Amino acid sequence: MTDTGLAGLPATDLARRIRDREVSAAEVTDAALRRVEALDGRLHAFVELTADLAREQARSVDAALAAGDDVGPLAGVPIAVKDLIATAGIPTRSGSPAYRDFVPDEDDIVVERVKAAGAVVLGKTTVPEFGYSGVGHNPIGETARNPWDPALTPGGSSAGSGIAVATGMAPLALGSDGGGSVRIPAAHCGIYGFKASMGRVPLYPATRDERYPGMSSWEGLEHIGPMTRTVADAALLMSVLAGPDPRDRHSLPAGDVDWDRAADGGIAGLRVAYSADLGYLAVDPEVREVTARAARVFADDLGCTVEEADPGWPDPAADFWAMVMNESDLRGMRAMAEQYGDQMSPHLVALLAQPWSAEQFTDAVVARKRVVNRMSRFMAGYDLLLTPTLAVPPFPVDVQGPERIDGRMVAPTAWLGFTSPLNMTGQPAASVPAGTTATGLPIGLQIVGRHLADATVLRASAAFEAAAPWADRWPPTS
Repeated sequence: MTDTGLAGLPATDLARRIRDREVSAAEVTDAALRRVEALDGRLHAFVELTADLAREQARSVDAALAAGDDVGPLAGVPIAVKDLIATAGIPTRSGSPAYRDFVPDEDDIVVERVKAAGAVVLGKTTVPEFGYSGVGHNPIGETARNPWDPALTPGGSSAGSGIAVATGMAPLALGSDGGGSVRIPAAHCGIYGFKASMGRVPLYPATRDERYPGMSSWEGLEHIGPMTRTVADAALLMSVLAGPDPRDRHSLPAGDVDWDRAADGGIAGLRVAYSADLGYLAVDPEVREVTARAARVFADDLGCTVEEADPGWPDPAADFWAMVMNESDLRGMRAMAEQYGDQMSPHLVALLAQPWSAEQFTDAVVARKRVVNRMSRFMAGYDLLLTPTLAVPPFPVDVQGPERIDGRMVAPTAWLGFTSPLNMTGQPAASVPAGTTATGLPIGLQIVGRHLADATVLRASAAFEAAAPWADRWPPTS
């Protein structure tokens, strides 16, 4: 294990030590900032480091503790915030030249909540332009690099958040997930990523502020969620993030999940389906092997009944992207492309330039209903569905995705085929580190629960973590 000191401790441990005044929030923050200084010049997790503000927040936590005040459940724990999530007074550029100088006038709900819970915001993390990609490069900043091999992508769109947690720059990070963007970098960086049921974590102004084309996309697909090194840390962060807010008309009422205990208990007796390819995806052989071995842990070590089965829908990839565009400010984004197009990401400009039709958009709505209904019928027979998180291990940083997977020509986004259907259904899903390739690159296993069964996914994740621990594995760049 790499000697990471305070920066390597889980958030649950740090929060307890800070509350008990075994260590100060200022010391913990300085340790995190030293990690950033030592590592980020090569990996580019952060696009905006708010070191002075973080130190000020840490001192406020220490002063409150000295006065005997309640400092909240995150008690001085450092957190990194994805650069698609609004931060009042701190630039939120979304990886786009159109927002190079944009500073929001309000915090996102999740930022309000983590700050109220005592967290220390370290800064904003790298994203591809507006999150329209599963990788970590954009046209206005440095390319985010995988800490296990900097020549490779860390995944995206929560690219910098994944790097920060994987290397100990931050014990907690906020990511957003419209098509897998928490789970993708979690898998590629070897950490835990959790996407709760749609509505568990309220969204605003993210996806909902009509003033900002590009930033106001993905409303019916987006989730904000925790990226952590341990399942317990994710449950801790969910205890702060979850709960309704009147600014999000889709937010769910609180009370049916006890986040403080959601990850506790075993999963013996659960019925589990495992699908290696959803019936249609090209999948790298090492990914198949590693995730199949991980699925056997549920049967051999955790007492579940596991069988191979597919939900049985046709590949919805084309309909997914039509859904994304239908929920975008297409007029506003096309105007943006007219002004900044030669500076913007070529794949995004091409997506905006397509002659989208009303029929494509309504076909996508029908396809979503098909996926939701078939998944509902499928999950009536199972408590969990296990799949690979991604079809491939990390690949070179300068592409959108591999052109071939296991010898088959594929679309550049085909490697994302396991994650995006769960944004169409809104079900809870997590990525856990399942193992590595022969060369030591991380591979993720996706754990999917029934609609609203968030606690089951966390409990299954924690059970797998106990059976196949990963938190003591650090990238060589650490």
